[in-house]
Amino acid sequence: MFGPASEFPFAPERKYTPCDAGKDRLFALRDHLGFARNVIVQATCHGRDNRAMVDACRAGGELARGVASVGPEITAAELAEMHEAGVRGVRFNFVKRLVDATLREVFLDIARKVADQGWHIVVYFEAQDLAELTPFLKQLPTTIVVDHMGRPDVGKGMDHPDFQRFLDLMAENDTIWTKATCPERLSLQGPPYDDVVPFARKVVESFPDRVLWGTDWPHPNMKSHMPDDGVLVDFIPKIAPTEELQQKLLVDNPMRLYWA
Repeated sequence: MFGPASEFPFAPERKYTPCDAGKDRLFALRDHLGFARNVIVQATCHGRDNRAMVDACRAGGELARGVASVGPEITAAELAEMHEAGVRGVRFNFVKRLVDATLREVFLDIARKVADQGWHIVVYFEAQDLAELTPFLKQLPTTIVVDHMGRPDVGKGMDHPDFQRFLDLMAENDTIWTKATCPERLSLQGPPYDDVVPFARKVVESFPDRVLWGTDWPHPNMKSHMPDDGVLVDFIPKIAPTEELQQKLLVDNPMRLYWA
């Protein structure tokens, strides 16, 4: 969620400047698509200033949860205040084109603090970086949620070592979850993103109790096209073809992680 900038300015160190996409538009889209709840992830263009995200969580009440971005200076009192607003996790971003590098020791210190709150950690990286990141991920003391299935390169196929490494990581670590999201970023074909279906379906069917779904609205930094969120909803039955899998993906898992 972005801004609006007049009320919640973007961070000076941001790598991109988006259009306003505030909480009113977010809640309107949620309702239009027919979903009951939403999770708001802190945008990198807002840096560590979580005010826009927290404001939206408070406005959404029990229908909204949040994921923050924090620094090593964060205090237990500040975390408790965000928890009261609905925040349930922090995000660590390892995509170099989006954020500046952070020392792993800093991330581990933050991880220990948020684990005391019962929060989870969202990690964002690209497939080629997973091998180097794996030892660090195994040190994190709480549940991990990997963004966008670790961003597989669908052009390399499902048998490529990068995707197999990600499947092995999930199979060997039951504290690791993932979001079966962002076919619009992974697809080489474009809408309706059928080239991503085998990857996402494999993840959903292999780890039905540790997968989440979302639209990634408002789709920052999309260079090829602006995705239709309705098309992204239509993607769901392709990757979760049974009612049981859809119930886990859309209801049971997010309720357990964010609202338990």
